Amino acid sequence: MAGEKVYVIDRVVTKPGRAREFVDAYLAEYAPGARERGMTLEHVLVSPPVWFDDESNTITLTWALAGADGWWRMTWQGRPDPALGQWWARMDELVLERTRTMAAAAHDVDGLTDV
Repeated sequence: MAGEKVYVIDRVVTKPGRAREFVDAYLAEYAPGARERGMTLEHVLVSPPVWFDDESNTITLTWALAGADGWWRMTWQGRPDPALGQWWARMDELVLERTRTMAAAAHDVDGLTDV
């Protein structure tokens, strides 16, 4: 099946009062390179939906890729790039924890796994 999407979901818990700063840095510094790797940013969600001065926020960033091929291209471009690790290391002052997961719509899974 053509047209499947693979989603990359980054969840970042920011240090208290640093969420807006993290989002600004992510969009200005991380996102352009991600777009070059074939990623399309679909959502930047802030939870709870308020910029706290003294509490943490969870930022959920959802990227879409064009199927399994798009995911592999993105992965093999990003893995050897030391700039990505360096960027995340600089974000240590803003971030408490982060995770990255991959997902697909249920109706796309069969097509994605038929390789």
